[in-house]
Amino acid sequence: MRLLIVEDEKRLALSLAAGLTAEGYAVDVVHDGREGLHRAAEGTYDLVILDIMLPGMNGYRICAALRAAGHEMPILMLTAKDGEYDEAEGLDTGADDYLTKPFSYVVLLARVKALLRRRGAGRAPVHRFDGLTVDTAARRVWLDEEEVPFTAKEFAVLEQLVLRAGEVVSKAEILEHVWDFAYEGDPNIVEVYIRTLRRKLGAGLIVTVRGAGYRLEAR
Repeated sequence: MRLLIVEDEKRLALSLAAGLTAEGYAVDVVHDGREGLHRAAEGTYDLVILDIMLPGMNGYRICAALRAAGHEMPILMLTAKDGEYDEAEGLDTGADDYLTKPFSYVVLLARVKALLRRRGAGRAPVHRFDGLTVDTAARRVWLDEEEVPFTAKEFAVLEQLVLRAGEVVSKAEILEHVWDFAYEGDPNIVEVYIRTLRRKLGAGLIVTVRGAGYRLEAR
């Protein structure tokens, strides 16, 4: 899953990004309000963490603009302010949750997970496909009832295939959801992870569709 952090306190933003990346999320970070609105409107984000006091454009205006344009991704607002009217204003503009600085990273992570679960409430967290069981909430994988260990990034790649089992998922789509926009390395990194998944799950589950991408297919 891909997250966007719009926060002008660079140390805080990078610290949050590092923690969320370690949890397996692809995280983009911007420090300016106008750029944040552009990124959120143009990108395919599962959640936005949005500071209120930003240069260029404040978080209230960004949130209102995104909702007016029909964007429905969850928005978690951050602010140094502390008052019920500030919170009410944030929620009235379309934010889904509100966190006052200073806050515990553990609390922020719990809020992020809760918002993502709420967004995916219509989807079952456990996916089963030809002996493969993937629990996207617990981030655990079993093959023929035997648990298989995965790194956070390996799981993120597998998740993209599992959520669209039977469909072709392109290399570009995997890159977009699993790596952040600042990634400038070799796009063939996706192939490296696909090889790792095949080694752990067997070659038959993940099929290469030449020129199109990859598909999770019954063995």
